[in-house]
Amino acid sequence: MKLTVLIDNNTLIDRYLLGEPGVSYFIEADDKKLLFDTGYSDAFIRNAQKLNINLLDIDHVVLSHAHLDHTWGLDPLIKLYTEAQIEGMDHSEPDLIAHPLIFNSRTYCGLQEIGTLLSTDKLSKFFSLRLSSEPLWITENAVFLGEIPRRFDFEHDPLESKIIIDGKQTDDEILDDTALAIKTENGLVIVTGCSHSGICNIIEYAKEVCNEDKIVDIIGGFHLQNPPDIKMRGTVDYFRDLNVKEVHACHCTDLGSKIELAKVCDLKEVGCGLQIEYK
Repeated sequence: MKLTVLIDNNTLIDRYLLGEPGVSYFIEADDKKLLFDTGYSDAFIRNAQKLNINLLDIDHVVLSHAHLDHTWGLDPLIKLYTEAQIEGMDHSEPDLIAHPLIFNSRTYCGLQEIGTLLSTDKLSKFFSLRLSSEPLWITENAVFLGEIPRRFDFEHDPLESKIIIDGKQTDDEILDDTALAIKTENGLVIVTGCSHSGICNIIEYAKEVCNEDKIVDIIGGFHLQNPPDIKMRGTVDYFRDLNVKEVHACHCTDLGSKIELAKVCDLKEVGCGLQIEYK
């Protein structure tokens, strides 16, 4: 298995790639190519081109949740496919895997839309939609976790945004927030977007779904931005007992949270262009 960071908030020194506050990862596993999230703009496409990664040849697009910094890159991805057709270039027809609530409209603090911009009707012209709230095995070893059970009280955040369901506005619990778990020879690699559902909740569910307690790595956003003390303490205590080989906390994980996590686990740097190979 190999993972390449196409988009993160950070860039790496002497790597002249674009960064933006978002997430996009290119993952190769079981002879399949997965695109996990699409960031906010076309920056993930431009970085992929510099890294000689062909996004016209991917098998699966997986979305961690609806928010703009993870899904608004779908529009330039569709433009990429359309332009390939115009130029007579071959391209795959990947499926798109996400939670069924991924396309519901979201609002936040006066912003009229912070969720996915494209409708199921339009996306179905370019992707085969596979929407599931249950775990969905994508390859022999890679599973989309679906809706994450919320088990740890310390990870419960105040509900700040709104979602439209059946024409009615209600508090958004971000139930579509999910992750990937990938089995390797040495244990699980867990790939997250923002972990609104709680990074500890995600890890516990990944272990349950995969029937595996060994964790090789966790990479992605941990939704730890100036967290309350109870959340930070609970997360640090959980990671202290987790015995994970290494951790790549990034995107929506602030410096103070990284410092606290680094006290109990081997925390690694993340930036656009980072490539990690797992056996």
